[in-house]
Amino acid sequence: MIPRIISPITQKMASWFPVVAVTGPRQSGKSTLLKSVFPDYTYLNLETRNLRTSAQADPVGFIHSRPAHLFIDEAQYAPDIFAEIQAASDERGEMGQYVLSGSQNFLLLHGIDESLAGRVGLLQLLPLSYAEATQSDPSLSVDAFMLRGGYPHLYDVAVPLNIYFQSYISTYIERDVAGIVSPENLEQFRTFLRLCADSAGQLLNVTHLAAEADVAFKTARAWLSLLQSSYIVFLLKPYASNIRKRLTKTPKLYFHDTGLLCHLLGIDTLESLLTSPKRGEVFENLVVEETLKHHLNAARTPDLYFYRDSNDVEVDLMDMTIASAPRLIEVKSGQTARLGFAKNVASVGELLHVPPAQRLVAYRGDEAFQSPNAAFTPITDYLRFE
Repeated sequence: MIPRIISPITQKMASWFPVVAVTGPRQSGKSTLLKSVFPDYTYLNLETRNLRTSAQADPVGFIHSRPAHLFIDEAQYAPDIFAEIQAASDERGEMGQYVLSGSQNFLLLHGIDESLAGRVGLLQLLPLSYAEATQSDPSLSVDAFMLRGGYPHLYDVAVPLNIYFQSYISTYIERDVAGIVSPENLEQFRTFLRLCADSAGQLLNVTHLAAEADVAFKTARAWLSLLQSSYIVFLLKPYASNIRKRLTKTPKLYFHDTGLLCHLLGIDTLESLLTSPKRGEVFENLVVEETLKHHLNAARTPDLYFYRDSNDVEVDLMDMTIASAPRLIEVKSGQTARLGFAKNVASVGELLHVPPAQRLVAYRGDEAFQSPNAAFTPITDYLRFE
């Protein structure tokens, strides 16, 4: 098992809350993580038909006939059990009684909000970070990680990337999309997914996505929400403040895993990635998603934005999660450091009073240095998050 950065905080959550819940995309390692952290808990997987039917038909009996220290995987399939978990945990009054996991964020969180608010320690587990992946493969380059992504199975078995991601998409559509997207629209949904990949790193334009997929705007909006709730894509909000600038109000679209993104873009080799006209967008996606993982793995709520004003001054990433140390990050996929790369982080940094040491240019080169306006940071250094 590849050690996960989030493991220690997961264990601590069980000493602070009666229930611990971990959400995240399919195959991100949730079950493996929780089995390793809570090896003595009874494991139940609601993707198993008989268990799911039992939990749905008799939620009271399903919970109350079992002892505490229960790990329920894919708990969103039986939302009525949440009220019974609340009743049982309140009756015992102990911490760490139940562990829940699920790959449908909306459904699981809806059940938690309805029944377990205030009683649950909630964590999100995304695919492996670069720091975690290099524990398995110390020679792994950032470029190779961009292409492969972070799904743990790809570091356990030498499966060809195209075979793995074809299977991943099919499984995702069969289990998470079935019943939400009508069967006659599944091919259009696949097209919509590829169109989202083509829009990664760009301002979200749902009208364009709907037109290209040949579906109604309302349908495209619903499909986008589905992709968000199942941890395929996420939106990066634009920065808004009371400064005297007209700022964009449209979010940008990113994928939770660059391996899946590359597959959907038809990028299947390292050579094709490095020569692709989409290389810059994939590299930017990597920096944003890895920053997101960094904070989630520390159980922090990420506070991330991008900056763009009416004069087209743009900063790729603003990390405001730690209020006392905000950071501005310009992302460049080239290997050559140019002082001009710091122009936008310098002007926005002056505007927002962010000092030069906290303005970064993350690039694919090897040299780290502090310029008058920003710190130039090789991507391998940035991904260590020192």
